[in-house]
Amino acid sequence: MIEFLSLKDVNAAHAVELKAACARVIDSGWYIQGKELEQFETDFAAACGSKYCFGVANGLDALTLTLRAWKILGKLSVGDEVIVPANTYIASVLAITENGLTPILVEPDESLNISPALIKAAIGPKTKAIIPVHLYGQLADMPAIMNIAKDHGLLVLEDSAQSHGASFDGKKAGSWGDAAGFSFYPGKNLGALGDAGAITTNDDELAQVVKVLRNYGSHEKYKNIYQGVNSRLDEIQAAMLTVKLKYLSEDIKSRRKIAELYMRGIKNDLIRLPLDMGVSPLTLESHVWHLFVVRSDKRDALQKHLAASGVQTLIHYPIPPHKQQAYKDWNSLSFPITEKIHDQVLSLPIGPTMSVEDAATVISACNSFNGNG
Repeated sequence: MIEFLSLKDVNAAHAVELKAACARVIDSGWYIQGKELEQFETDFAAACGSKYCFGVANGLDALTLTLRAWKILGKLSVGDEVIVPANTYIASVLAITENGLTPILVEPDESLNISPALIKAAIGPKTKAIIPVHLYGQLADMPAIMNIAKDHGLLVLEDSAQSHGASFDGKKAGSWGDAAGFSFYPGKNLGALGDAGAITTNDDELAQVVKVLRNYGSHEKYKNIYQGVNSRLDEIQAAMLTVKLKYLSEDIKSRRKIAELYMRGIKNDLIRLPLDMGVSPLTLESHVWHLFVVRSDKRDALQKHLAASGVQTLIHYPIPPHKQQAYKDWNSLSFPITEKIHDQVLSLPIGPTMSVEDAATVISACNSFNGNG
C-alpha cells in the first residue's frame, strides 16, 4: 500500500537531529517560553519575511487570538463581518464565530481559492476583515486581495496553515496581510510532532497584544493586563520545528517534483487535475503542494479503485462548513460551487519522502480508472 503520507518516514529522515533537540531541551531544565521558542520564532519570522513570530498551541489559536487582539485594539467589534472562503476547513470559520464576529462565506474561483471578484461583491458596511486561505498549499491571489483590502480599509488575516514557504514575487505566505496564522500539525509541510502553531505580523501594536494574550494575558509574572489564554508553543516542539525548518525548502522541491510527475503523467478524462500555475498572475512558486487534489464526478468510485490498486487517498474536505451540524442555522444556505467541490475532491499521496516509483504507481492506477470502483 502506498501511504497517503508516512509521518514516520518524514521524521525518520531527521531522527538524529530531532532526538538531539529533545535531549537538549530535557537537559536544559527549561520547558516553556525559553531559548528554543525564541530561536524558532526568530528563524520562522525570517523565513516568512515577517518582523514578528509568536508560537502558540495550534493553528486555530493563531487565527482566534489575532482576531481577539484586533478587538482589544478597537479594530474589530462584536457583529463585524469577516469574509472567508466557503470551501475552507472549519477552523477558519471557528476563529471568527469564537470572537462574536460574523462570517461572510464567499465561493472560490477555478483555483479553488477564494475569488477576489466575489470578495469585492460581498463587501458591505459591516465588513471589517478578510481571511484568505491558501488552500492545499497554493497562495491565494494576494496581490488582488490586498488591493481590495486597501481600497476598502479592511484587515487581512492570512490562513497560512497549509502554505509554509509559498511565495509570489519573492513575498512569502505569512507576510502579505496584516497578520497570518500558521499550523504546524504533524501532517503539514512544516510539521511538529504534536500540535503547534504561530502568528506572524509586521504590526508592532498587534505583536505586543498577541504576545501577552497567549500567556494568560500576562506581560509580567502574576500581572495580567488582558483576559488571556494558555496557548504557548512548548520548548520541545519549538526545538524540533527549528530542526525541520532547515529542510523545508528541500521538502518543497520534493513535493513539486511529485506534483509535476502527476501533472504530466495522469491522463484520464474522468479525472480533473489541479491548476498547476494558480490564478494569473501567480506562478508555480505560489504552490507548495501540501496536498495534490484532483476532482472527479465519480470521486467515490475513483477512491475505491485506487484503494484496490494499493493507493491510499483522503478527502479534503467531505463536508463544507455551512453543512456542518455545528453551524446548523446555515444548513439551508446554498453555495453550489463549494458543494460541488466537496463532492468531487480527492487528495492523492504526496510528500517529501515519496519515491518516483510510487508516483508512477499512482499515475498508472489513475489512468486505469474507467469509472467503476
